[in-house]
Amino acid sequence: MIPTFVIFLREGIEASMIVAILLSYLNQINKREHFRDVYLGVAAAFLLILGGGIAAYVAISDYKNSNFKTYFETVTYLVAAALLTGMTFWMHKHARTMTKELQTRSEVALTKGNRWGLRLLSFQSVGREGLETMVFTLAIVFASSKQSPTPLHGNLLLLGAVLGLVVSLAIAFGIYKLGMKLNFKRFFQVLGVVLMLFAAALLAAAVQNLQSLNWLPFGTHVLWNSSGTINENSNLGSVLHSFIGYADHPTVLQLVVWASYLVISVTAFVRYGRKGSKTTKPLTS
Repeated sequence: MIPTFVIFLREGIEASMIVAILLSYLNQINKREHFRDVYLGVAAAFLLILGGGIAAYVAISDYKNSNFKTYFETVTYLVAAALLTGMTFWMHKHARTMTKELQTRSEVALTKGNRWGLRLLSFQSVGREGLETMVFTLAIVFASSKQSPTPLHGNLLLLGAVLGLVVSLAIAFGIYKLGMKLNFKRFFQVLGVVLMLFAAALLAAAVQNLQSLNWLPFGTHVLWNSSGTINENSNLGSVLHSFIGYADHPTVLQLVVWASYLVISVTAFVRYGRKGSKTTKPLTS
């Protein structure tokens, strides 16, 4: 529940920012008739990503207990970890120029008199967030289903996603309609660190899969067995596994990859944030 809540909260905030920027710009230039084009682009992106995610999950579920499912899961873990890392740094770099970039692209589309251009812009912008969310969600579902493959656990993941989306929309409404202030720089910094914990967990899960396939036949020594205290298949163990990569019998390589990633990525992320704060003011709206 916690991983999907944070993922959908973060992605929901970013997607709502994009839509708000587009609508605000159209309102400023008295082009409210194009609101519909933005809405159509957003709806198309949402339907495509939702359909693609469900289709991918159903298709892979047919290969239960097969090596193909393990291959697909491993690739999903690695791609999700890479995207999680990349988007946190990308947001640091582009958050302050996002408004100008979207306004410029909107102006180009309107100048050409092509309503499809504006629809495509909103589709691409929101679709990117949706695609990332789909990959993250699939990775979390695959990782969690191994620890606690029960309908209740699946419902909790869904509840976390819904709550994250609802909270993100409530925050967006408060910011753009009620005049609330939010330090976006600090917001994305905090969530960035949290998401890197998820990425570390996914990398550890990928290592576990690769070792089970004997593709990484080294560092397989089990460091400890804490299943008697917190079993990885229990509700608490499953939450910790998805959230921070907890394993009740981790191998040497799993721990090395998990710790190395966190030390390197979080240190670089914090230093990058400090460097940016020296040259720019906190982003508020």
